[in-house]
Parts: sequence; C-alpha cells; structure tokens
Amino acid sequence: MITQQQFQVSSAESGQRLDAVVRAHFPSSTAALVRRAIEAGAVVVAGCDAASKGGRVRAGDRVHIVQMLEAVDLRVAPNPALPLEILFQDADLVAVNKPAGMAVHPLRPEETDTLANALVARFPEIAELGDQPLLAGVAHRIDTGTSGLVLAARTAAAFASLRAQFAARQVCKTYLALVAGVVKQDGTLTHDLAHHPTCRGRMVDVRSLRVPERPMHAVTAYRVLRRVGANTLLEVTIYTGVTHQIRCQLALIEHPLLGDTLYHGPEVPKFPRHFLHATAIALTHPRTGTAMRIEAPLTPDLRKLLAEG
Repeated sequence: MITQQQFQVSSAESGQRLDAVVRAHFPSSTAALVRRAIEAGAVVVAGCDAASKGGRVRAGDRVHIVQMLEAVDLRVAPNPALPLEILFQDADLVAVNKPAGMAVHPLRPEETDTLANALVARFPEIAELGDQPLLAGVAHRIDTGTSGLVLAARTAAAFASLRAQFAARQVCKTYLALVAGVVKQDGTLTHDLAHHPTCRGRMVDVRSLRVPERPMHAVTAYRVLRRVGANTLLEVTIYTGVTHQIRCQLALIEHPLLGDTLYHGPEVPKFPRHFLHATAIALTHPRTGTAMRIEAPLTPDLRKLLAEG
C-alpha cells in the first residue's frame, strides 16, 4: 500500500497524462489501481480542484498520493465464516456448490464475501495461483445469481491444465434451466454475442447493434427434460464461456429463464433469482489423466419451485 507520498512533475513529464506519470513514479502499482485511486480522489494535484486520470500535468506540479494499492495488495482475504459446500476434493482440485447470491470472486481486495474468500480460508495454497490474483485458483466463473458447481485448482500444474482444457473446449459444463413457455424439441443455439452498448451488464446478439461490437461466439445445446406447469425444464450444455451465454441465448428464442428479469423472464413470487443451476462438469483430471464427472445437487429453493410446479 502506498500512502502519503509526494513527487514533483519534471519538465520532461509536462503535458503527459496524470495516470501515466503516477504509474511511472510508482511501478509497484498497476494502471488499473492508479486509475482507481485517481477516481477515488486519493491522488491530489496541488492547485487542482479535481484530478482526472486523463488530465495533463505541468512541470512543477506537486502530486500527492493519499493512498494507492500496489500489485502485491491484490490478494483474496480468507473468510472462514462463509459457507462452503464441498462436492469433491483431492490434492489437485476442489469442486464446490456455490449458493445463488454469492459472487465467485472479489473485484476489489477489500471484498470478503465471495466464494474465493471462502476457498482461500479453507485452502490457503490457492491464494497464489493463476495470473489474476483476485481469482485465487478458480478455474471458471458463473453468475452471482446462478447456483451450482465451481471448480478450483490447488496446484500450479492443476491450474495450468484446467486453463488449457477450457481453452481447448474440452470441458463440458451442464446446467438445469427452467424457462418460460413450452419448448417442444431439443436444439442447439449459435450466436455471436456482445455487451449491450447502454444497458450495463446485459448481452445482445451483435446483429441487433447499429455499431458493431467485438463479437463473442456462443454455442449452447439444450435437451427437453419435462414440462413444469406452463414452463419447461431443460438440460443445457455449453462448451464456450461467454458472459450470460445461456441466459441471453434462451431469451433470444423467446424462452427466458424464470426469474431472469434482466432478459425479460417472468417474475416468480417469493423467488428472487433466476432458475439456473450449474449441475455437472466433465473434464480430465489434471494429474492422473482420467476422465471425471462431478455433479452438484439442486439447491433447496430450486427443488421447492419444481415441486410446486
């Protein structure tokens, strides 16, 4: 942590962006952390009412760093008070059943209520794994509102193997989804998705955009399991890992998830989430090379909703 540090802008630095100059003086931080400190008002330029990351500095300006994180501060804090339902563990892997409402990992090191915080408390060795410190060995992500199976590595070799398997699309992830309406037959959905330009956190088909965005190819297969009242229970399999892939693609065929109001799914009384559960994952064990499948039972709220039909 960098606190109460000052420097004076040199003539060679005059006219440069504030964030670039701060980063040059404090290379132990990162560009993102410098921007965050500036946006939080923790970087003060003498004589300037409000410093901005894109603001230009002048020779002789005095820059005061009130507080700024360094790269070494990007660590997941252990939180042993959080629940952790372990489905599988050995010396290489751990699989857990994440409850809905819990994020997979923190976005800032001061966050302590995520699955990664619980994992680090139970398995301290994973805190140092991977190239993204706040992921702490977690091999993949599911939405905060989605429950179910999440896999993490316990060794560097296991993490590298899992990353390679995901990149090669050799990992098969299966979900249970309760969708609005009657789905008559099995199918496969193929779309190029992109972030919505104005609705933060939502994905759209790139073909609906006037200005093209970077497309992310998504392929989702689904199988009809049974009718549940006026709705349909699907088994969904994905090999790609695009943000909101299942939620967006099912909504595109007019069968949004129950409770998924972001994608215009019908609200369900006393059910404050969408019906999507990561139920199984099939992969190759990173050390033994054997094929394995891990399953996560439905959470009580989902079982109750299905029983009520």
